Amino acid sequence: MNSYVNEQNGIFPAVCPLDCPDQCGLLLHKVNGTVIKVEGDPNHPVTKGHICNKVRNMPARINDQNRLKYPMKRIGAKGSGKFEQISWTEALDTISNKWKTLIAEHGPETILPYSFYGNMGNLTSEGMGHAFFNALGASRLDRTICNSAGAKGYKYTMGASRGIDPEDTIHSKLFIFWGINAVSTNMHQILLAQKARKQGAKIIVIDVHKNQTGRLADWFIPIQPGTDSALALGMMHILFKENMVDYAFLEKFTVGHDELKKHVTQYDPKTVSEITGVPEDDLYKLSRLYGEISPSYIRIGNGLQHHDNGGMAVRTIACLPALTGQWLVKGGGAIKSNSGYLSYNSVVTQRPDLLENPNTRTINMNLLGQALLDLEPKIHSMYVYNSNPAIVAPNCNKVRAGLAREDLFLVVHDLFMTETAFFADIILPATSSFENMDFYASYWHHYIQIQKPVIEPHFEAKSNVEVFQLLAKEMGFTDPIFKESEETLIRKALDYQENPYIEHINFESLIEQNYQKCQSYTFDPGNLPTPSGKIELYSGAMAQAGLPPLPTYLPLKDDGDFPFKFIPAPNHNFINSTFANNEFHVELEKNPVAYINHVDALDRGIHDGDTVRIWNNRGACELKVKVGEDVLPSVIVTQGLWTHRGTQKHLVNALTPDRVADMGGGATFFSGRVNIEKI
Repeated sequence: MNSYVNEQNGIFPAVCPLDCPDQCGLLLHKVNGTVIKVEGDPNHPVTKGHICNKVRNMPARINDQNRLKYPMKRIGAKGSGKFEQISWTEALDTISNKWKTLIAEHGPETILPYSFYGNMGNLTSEGMGHAFFNALGASRLDRTICNSAGAKGYKYTMGASRGIDPEDTIHSKLFIFWGINAVSTNMHQILLAQKARKQGAKIIVIDVHKNQTGRLADWFIPIQPGTDSALALGMMHILFKENMVDYAFLEKFTVGHDELKKHVTQYDPKTVSEITGVPEDDLYKLSRLYGEISPSYIRIGNGLQHHDNGGMAVRTIACLPALTGQWLVKGGGAIKSNSGYLSYNSVVTQRPDLLENPNTRTINMNLLGQALLDLEPKIHSMYVYNSNPAIVAPNCNKVRAGLAREDLFLVVHDLFMTETAFFADIILPATSSFENMDFYASYWHHYIQIQKPVIEPHFEAKSNVEVFQLLAKEMGFTDPIFKESEETLIRKALDYQENPYIEHINFESLIEQNYQKCQSYTFDPGNLPTPSGKIELYSGAMAQAGLPPLPTYLPLKDDGDFPFKFIPAPNHNFINSTFANNEFHVELEKNPVAYINHVDALDRGIHDGDTVRIWNNRGACELKVKVGEDVLPSVIVTQGLWTHRGTQKHLVNALTPDRVADMGGGATFFSGRVNIEKI
């Protein structure tokens, strides 16, 4: 295996493994075999040496004395956190024997894998684990907790997860950051926008909270949660009415523009203002800026898709660049995700052919609590890796009740004793990304990168690939994939003729260059992978799926008789629960805070800094409150998933609904309602 493990001192290239669109190029400083410093790679064409605090402080995470060192088994009650060290042999024997028994008694679907993108390596997150559980015949997991609703909505309009090259946004004259706190979650797009601003570009932020991104904008537009599609439709109404659309572009490259023009007459400024909370004058100003400034660019965020109507919101916003012909202008257009340019041969790494039963059930990960408590046939075992559902999954009280079942055999493979691991029967120590080989593909910029091992595995920690291959041996699986090296798997994954954008990228070229960009391309809005080959303002596929074929505002679902809309947003120094166990990062964030409008605070006798109780019929949490004008009236915003272990006081996901969104089975974290009172 190509690695730097044997070199005890030096500076070595690396990749940020976190679930972030920027996927930075890194340089690791190693002394006596230990990484002591992480800095950005100044030669990376996009990230150019700039990294966030999360990654800069990565040595504290990978060298943390609290990292799991050995396999352990539970010796106390579920959730007590009482474990004892065992050998890998005992751990593998225990798991495989239990699974063989469960399969014999209840069938393989009694076992459920649960994973996401705690590590964005393609082999680690979407490789050997998928192949193993396909061979096992386990229940399939629909991994929809993050971007599936928006991806589906964008696909209905544009055909695939493809937008403009972010490097071209230095030419943009108008930036609209819509539902994305990019300072915290896409910092290099902010750097590009600031560079363009020096050349006269304007930055507009549309969001439910005046966060760090909102504060750096030239204009921040607060909006009522879940009304983004109405705002976009109101913009369309004005663009058509004031003749600011590019009819030549619409005629050549779109389907349904005549129908759309008639449709949006109902979304007049007065109606849209009442829905969104955006004043009519601001709606006119926004629409005219978008209609008159070119090139204009919309960065569509993850936040707005976490609603009951999230797929439609993204689908609607994705129509806007077509109205003004921005797709033909360098620096114009939009990005929701660019993962389509870097798609690889996932069939050879995931091996869906190993799943013998085509009718094997699929369980939506957003419905985990329901699945653990109510599903029949029952789930008797769960294997968790790259995720921490006890704190990140919606309706967490229900999830935790399911994890606490004495008859649930739970295995957790992680770097730390997570909230989920507290409920485990067997805990397995995991390697960090710098301890094994993998390859990475950004979902924002257009570069594939490779990670060579830089340090030895931590004590007895093992990678996902190695553990699943060991379990495959215990289960008697003989397919060659369960003996293939990471290098072989990467070679096969990159050999993918269906994606001409990466035909020049292979294992050798990545080893030599560390990162490579996909083939240059010309965005052709008349040759898209939609049914018509064009941008579909009217979507026949949506009509067939029982959805409105034209962009439409649909109100959020009833979530109980509670006065506040609740948005548990991310914070600056954590990624979900990652880093929430690190004292330095906790100190940077200080305390979990709830933001409310001063009008609501006055009505309830709440003052800045008070401790408040926020609750609904799913649960409750206690937080400090920050009073001001950063959110609109009737809105509460929190930031970050705070670990709690001994207390559930800060468990914001105790309040979130576990419904699924309108498209793609997506999560509805931001469509809950709550009440608030001073403690």
